[in-house]
Amino acid sequence: MLQGNHIKIIGSAYRQMEKYFAQNGELSKYLPSFEARSGQMKMAESVERVLTGRVQIDNDGSPIARMLVAEAETGIGKTLAYLIPSVLSGKKIVVSTATINLQDQILKKDVPLLEKIFATDLKVLCVKGRQNYLCHYRWHQFRSNPQQSLLGDNQAEKVEKWLEKTETGDRAELKWLPDKSSFWPKIASNSNQCLGSDCPEHSYCFVNRLRKKASKANLLIVNHHLLFSDLALRKNGHGEVLPRYEAVIFDEAHHIENVATTFFGRSISQYQLLDLIGDIERQANVDLSPDSFDEFISELRGVKQRIDNFALQFPASRGRYPLDDLLKELGDKWEEEVEILSLAITRLAKKIEKYSEYSDVWNSLSARAYELDKVLHEVALVDTAVEGVDGYVHWYERRERSVVLSATPIHVADEIERTLYRTVDACILTSATLSTGDNFKYLQQRLGLPEDIEYLQLPSPFDYPGRTMLYVPESNYPEPSEREYQERTNKRIAELIEISKGRALVLFTSFRGMDAVADYLEDTLDYPVYVQGTLPRRTLLEMFAQETDSVLLAVASFWEGVDVPGESLSCVIIDKLPFEVPSDPVFKARVDEVTKNGGKPFFDFQVPRAILSLKQGVGRLMRSSTDSGLIAILDVRLFSKGYGKKFRKSLPPSPIVRSLDLVEKMFKSN
Repeated sequence: MLQGNHIKIIGSAYRQMEKYFAQNGELSKYLPSFEARSGQMKMAESVERVLTGRVQIDNDGSPIARMLVAEAETGIGKTLAYLIPSVLSGKKIVVSTATINLQDQILKKDVPLLEKIFATDLKVLCVKGRQNYLCHYRWHQFRSNPQQSLLGDNQAEKVEKWLEKTETGDRAELKWLPDKSSFWPKIASNSNQCLGSDCPEHSYCFVNRLRKKASKANLLIVNHHLLFSDLALRKNGHGEVLPRYEAVIFDEAHHIENVATTFFGRSISQYQLLDLIGDIERQANVDLSPDSFDEFISELRGVKQRIDNFALQFPASRGRYPLDDLLKELGDKWEEEVEILSLAITRLAKKIEKYSEYSDVWNSLSARAYELDKVLHEVALVDTAVEGVDGYVHWYERRERSVVLSATPIHVADEIERTLYRTVDACILTSATLSTGDNFKYLQQRLGLPEDIEYLQLPSPFDYPGRTMLYVPESNYPEPSEREYQERTNKRIAELIEISKGRALVLFTSFRGMDAVADYLEDTLDYPVYVQGTLPRRTLLEMFAQETDSVLLAVASFWEGVDVPGESLSCVIIDKLPFEVPSDPVFKARVDEVTKNGGKPFFDFQVPRAILSLKQGVGRLMRSSTDSGLIAILDVRLFSKGYGKKFRKSLPPSPIVRSLDLVEKMFKSN
């Protein structure tokens, strides 16, 4: 990759997707098991039209992106359906994904295949956030600090040897480094600490090398967080993360609203402030004389005490809460506490400005302090909120070791339109789960999609009617709100697992429900039972896939991105419909906004979001055309409530049964 000359295919090939996707097309020459799929061809043709079409003008006379929304269910082959037209277009395109697994698939499987088909080295590059890359300057600072010897292991020595051979500086190459390493942040690249062209290590910088490569690449593979970080920086006039691009393709596009919410808001945390203090202390240890250092450390301790005092204003119970409730409780004291902390930060910023004669790092540290003070006022004092009070919800989160204070946009559609739809030629959104019921109304409203764009709904080619069954308990089974629900569900899950002989992924909407079932199964089942949180996610999935009769209990991230084809996953059990916790401050603010605008929040907002999550969970069963098995949803509201019909309409066309005898019969016949 990133070698040789890029071959731009011109002429009639632009509109001849059948050359690649037909039964005897180019793909069939390199994929022995290739089968032509009409849905894949249709999607590829639509992607090609959007990428190569004429400039589109909005009603107000300004340019706006040509757009496509393609719901491509499992088995369609959507990745190749957008990659081949992308290569043929010759345009600079960003492909944004939500998971590392999909990035790995594109880079390690799809790109090598395309290079064979096009007989050339494609200009493709994976770009990650800069915190994934080592900073030479911070590394040398760390190594020169006598306190680094207190690390207590040989991590630094391992990095030293790694630096002799790495060309990227990417932490992913350090297989031994824990995901939540306390060591890596001390040496990682960070925009707040970057000295730019003034850095003595500028010519060796891994991030600079990456940017040069990115400027020459035609296809950039990124994640949603990095893309929206880039859009937010451009919006605020703070530069850019990625080189200019002509089009964006979002895969796993159902995550867009949540990720955009993070980057178009502002937040400040106790950890950020203490991290700044730590960096200042380390720099002082390098530049100041022993006497000056001791005096300065005394002042830093005072600032740290102010930070800790401010954190004490928040209740000790962990979770996310509206800031309004705290303001009512503290009254005028809140503003006083904010100003006391602000004064401590700004005094520190002014003091360290004087040390710039030692190093430009001090200017960077001072700028960080001023920026944190600015954010503090924006998120803590509602009267000076980000871009005004309206449209933002102010909230805080108490974590185990930190407090986070945030101002989050209630609606991100306008921001996405300004920063994305108005700045690129084409934008494509695809995922296996984008529609709710039989339409894209929810997605259109939440992301501000134009009325006249093309929507594709491509059903899975897999034989759901012939190879799967959907089980919902009998009508007298308790609903989740009833007292006996948990006890009955414990037993029913055990019964289903016995029938399927293990081979089950059990998905829960809460840790509480998962733990209750885990405790029950411990003394009930003879099959190996793995529980989320006991081992790293990847390890659990590997063990589950390798042990055919095992059971995996999980919540949250396991509802998607789990790809275990074959016999090891023959049964997906979901405890209840995945409605979100209504007490979350951002969720509640969005519910209130729907009500304010005359809508029905339960049907217009809560139900569609739950449908999208349920579709993701259900999609874990069929990962290949030869898979088969059971989908079990232990929530009778699918039939007892009116909205259950909309959920059922969104599910695969599996025959529905409400009897364990029929489930047992199915497994015996397979």
